[in-house]
Amino acid sequence: MNAAPADQIRLLDLQAIDSKLDQLAHRRRSLPEHAEIEKVNADHTALKDLVVAAQAQHGDTTRELTKAEQDVEQVRARSARNQQRLDSGAITSPKDLENLQHEIGSLAKRQGDLEDVVLEIMERLESATTRVTELTARLEHSTVVLTEAEGRRDAAFAEIDTEVEKIRRDRETVVAVVPADLLKVYTRLREQQGGVGAARLYQRRCEGCRTEFSITELNAIKAEPADRVVRCENCGRILVRTADSGA
Repeated sequence: MNAAPADQIRLLDLQAIDSKLDQLAHRRRSLPEHAEIEKVNADHTALKDLVVAAQAQHGDTTRELTKAEQDVEQVRARSARNQQRLDSGAITSPKDLENLQHEIGSLAKRQGDLEDVVLEIMERLESATTRVTELTARLEHSTVVLTEAEGRRDAAFAEIDTEVEKIRRDRETVVAVVPADLLKVYTRLREQQGGVGAARLYQRRCEGCRTEFSITELNAIKAEPADRVVRCENCGRILVRTADSGA
């Protein structure tokens, strides 16, 4: 394959541009904010689950307290009614009086037991309320941290994308003057060779694979016509000869 030496040298300009674009793409993928956002997102999701569980526990405990307080109120009301009957003097039968007094005593004990239950539930409800408050505050803080990290990532994206857009315009200018067949070979080799399709021959060395050529190999390259597109025997990339090639 033949191409004007000037067109081959333009491949080095194109390669430099493409390498810069690859670097920017790698930088975009490797922003530290990606790992931070991933971690914060995981923590945020876990916190949301904890908040939901804590709120559910708080709701269950609240309902449990309401039921316990209702039980106390029912016992208290019944005890009050019995006491009114006792105080009214309407009951004259000794046996009925004894039964009523016994029931009043039993109700008083039952009320005391239920009130102890209410106090225990109130303590648990206080703990549940504190946990909901603490977890909600942590979730809100996590939201702020996540928003800030996403903001830094988006700012970095915008900076990189602006630079990419400028470089792509430069690339279009270079591509416009590179022969189509030469560009096709370069593009294919770039895909095959890890992003590098053309490399300079500099002082007997291929800058693509760092292979240093012997004098015999260098003389063979030197014997090729100036417009011949030479390929590196080791890596297969287009080997661009310049004034510093030694060939």
